[in-house]
Amino acid sequence: MKLSRSIAMLAGVASITLILAGCGSKSGQQKKTITTSTDSELTTVDLSKTTAVGTFNVLNNVDEGLYRLGKDSKVEPGIAKSSTISKDGKTYTFNLRKNAKWSNGDPVTAQDFVYSWRRTLNPKTASQYGYLFSGIKNADKIQNKKAPVSSLGIKANGKYQLTVTLEQRIPYFKLLMGFPVFFPQDAKTVNKYGNDYGTSSKTQVYNGPFTLTKWTGTNLNWTLKKNPNYWDKKAVKLDDVKFSVVKDPSTGLNLYNQKKLDMAQLSATQAKQMGNKKNMISRKQSSCYYIALNQKNKAFKNLKIRQAMSMIINRKMLANKVVGGGAIDTDSFVSKGLAVSPKNGTDFTKDATAPASMTYNPTEAKQLFKEGMQEVGIRSLHFTLMNSDTYDQKQLSEYLQSALQQLPGLKVTLNNIPGRVILSRQADHQFTATVANWFADFSDPITFLNILTSTNPSNISQWKSATYDKLIKASNNDDGNNADARWDDMVKAQNLALQDQAIIPLYQSGEKWMVNPKVKGIVYNTAGANYNFKDASIK
Repeated sequence: MKLSRSIAMLAGVASITLILAGCGSKSGQQKKTITTSTDSELTTVDLSKTTAVGTFNVLNNVDEGLYRLGKDSKVEPGIAKSSTISKDGKTYTFNLRKNAKWSNGDPVTAQDFVYSWRRTLNPKTASQYGYLFSGIKNADKIQNKKAPVSSLGIKANGKYQLTVTLEQRIPYFKLLMGFPVFFPQDAKTVNKYGNDYGTSSKTQVYNGPFTLTKWTGTNLNWTLKKNPNYWDKKAVKLDDVKFSVVKDPSTGLNLYNQKKLDMAQLSATQAKQMGNKKNMISRKQSSCYYIALNQKNKAFKNLKIRQAMSMIINRKMLANKVVGGGAIDTDSFVSKGLAVSPKNGTDFTKDATAPASMTYNPTEAKQLFKEGMQEVGIRSLHFTLMNSDTYDQKQLSEYLQSALQQLPGLKVTLNNIPGRVILSRQADHQFTATVANWFADFSDPITFLNILTSTNPSNISQWKSATYDKLIKASNNDDGNNADARWDDMVKAQNLALQDQAIIPLYQSGEKWMVNPKVKGIVYNTAGANYNFKDASIK
């Protein structure tokens, strides 16, 4: 998932900053409100079109799929009250709740899931997440315009039973069902608003614990309000969750110190200054921030130039002193702590092998860069590095500019812009070089590795390798039923991508927070939509 999934979605998005506060209410009773700040704007709440982490966090609370993901990504009942799986693992039958409703009062039906999945996969929608449906019957053919969307392996058996047919077992299928891309959509609402669908809180309906209110599409404040039509509304303890965009972490900390906020994310500098202060917590993120070089560019087609740019970056310094806030230096695309080997429980990053270009070596980097420039036939190189305009990402951009300009003949200009703009430009490949990020959609390495395949719309660097594509295809198809073989495919794929410097991994993000102990029950998962407020409360 792209920042915004941070720069992730890129700008990802970097990471969403949440700051929570309890508010007073009328009649002397405490209003059960959490007030939250975020460093990125909402761009859309159309689940077929978004790629932003911040938006997925909103969708995870205002909508609901067949399952919800609880603590540690545990699969819990959602709209499906029960399900059965065929012996070959290729057919799932879901029995839906008859008391599930949309916020407009309409029932949530099996047809709403059929419509939503078909809409997302329809090439006309241009969703960047259609590839997640791979393995569901005819999904790949539909993506490649070789089959009609009506042939997708999902069928409504009346109003409250749904059957999904797979082409092969999908080891992570239930985790996918808890990700917002697989949630239902109300066709009546989509048709009513047309191109305006999901561009404001009023042009959408909701079936989750909360509804989205007070978002015009361009403003920097919005509210999640308890949904009176939610089937499990008795379990929802909060009245609302209020968001406002705050891009300067010093502002958030000041509000926390003034007891106007219950939870504030710290910048790297703040975290260092405060040490291990009471009520400070760390939150790891299954993510990778990286540099994407547009490989349609003549210079960036050269492997030595790409390797030199990777080798000149001191990742340990970058993570600890520039980014901070719990960031982890990494020589991997797949994040640490996401998944372990079925053979021996080894973390994926330990099984994979990082190439020499992922190790800081300025002397070798300068030599490689000279050789690459000679091969391309140029004496100097000047490009613009695009990144988001959040405080931390500006700091990162300045460090990268300084590091990269150590290479002889290289000049880097910075362009830090709002998240909604950067995501659009990345999707359209309107950049020469950009800082990007990817946040895991579920707890499996393939959530990272899929995006570097040659036809994936999130492959913004436009790197291509037939061998890589074959390895990923094998992991999703032929070796899908063999856990060991599938793992080996994925390890080989990452090794190949980094050896060829498809992207330049920088760091795995983390967050340092000051949290008031009165805030309870927020479920935070490192992969997928991170925040689940259904069971949250404030004393």
